[in-house]
Amino acid sequence: MVDLSVELSGLKLDNPIIPASGTFGFGHEFAKFYDINMLGSISLKGTTQEERFGNPTPRIAECTAGLINSVGLQNPGIDNVIKYQIPELEKYYNKKVIANISGFSLDEYKYCCEKIDKCDKVGIIEVNISCPNVHNGGMAFGTDAKNAAEVTKEIKKVTTKPIYIKLTPNVTNIVEIAKACEDAGADGISMINTLLGMRINPKTKKPIIANKMGGFSGPAIFPVALRMIYQVYEAVNIPIIGMGGVASAKDVIEMMLAGASAVQVGASNLKNPYACKEIIEDLPVQMEKYNIKSLKEIIGGAH
Repeated sequence: MVDLSVELSGLKLDNPIIPASGTFGFGHEFAKFYDINMLGSISLKGTTQEERFGNPTPRIAECTAGLINSVGLQNPGIDNVIKYQIPELEKYYNKKVIANISGFSLDEYKYCCEKIDKCDKVGIIEVNISCPNVHNGGMAFGTDAKNAAEVTKEIKKVTTKPIYIKLTPNVTNIVEIAKACEDAGADGISMINTLLGMRINPKTKKPIIANKMGGFSGPAIFPVALRMIYQVYEAVNIPIIGMGGVASAKDVIEMMLAGASAVQVGASNLKNPYACKEIIEDLPVQMEKYNIKSLKEIIGGAH
């Protein structure tokens, strides 16, 4: 009998599999396909203070082994999420969730985090300072160690729940930024968000995406994510939620060996609504194959 359970800042998960923010909505649609209670947790759609329509269309461009998205943080706003989305999710998901918060200013981050902190259903607040799809958005904070630390420090003043800072890979030194967040009081790190990419249509000779560029995700970025998680694990003493191109149970094991305490699955959900379910079902098989008795015991095992 293998042990799939893991822990994130005191929050116990039955398994490490978490659908990544923006790829699972608020869980409502996926609950029609299977019993989502099998998930370790769910990272909710990125939420801002006000309702956002997002970026103009087209927003999606397919790539080899991945896709580019420029949705632009479309969401119903923090009040709607607390009043309607989370209570609706409670009807068919009985575990704690991860609230993903985005913002365009320090005040907006603080406002949203303070509000969601009072929500019992939320176990962890994931602060997205890494979105590449919005002008003057979170990535302005995520590409500078000093700014990342300031956001972390200010959010910690108004919250009681564990704060995980979601980092962008579009930087020269992600280790420096992760360390700055830890020093400022972050309880954990989520990484990596999407890489910045684009596609051009040879017929029109114009960028496919209306916003020109967007976030590149999918299996193609897995080696980059793995490398960055490995580097950050060696520098910090707080848990890492790993993500970036995860498409199989074997990928999950590899990412945990690099240093992730739990793993988010993103783009795979858009291609296959059963992706997380299939990964969870295959994890015990892969653990037996690699003679792994407990997932907790392999975290950082490649170091």
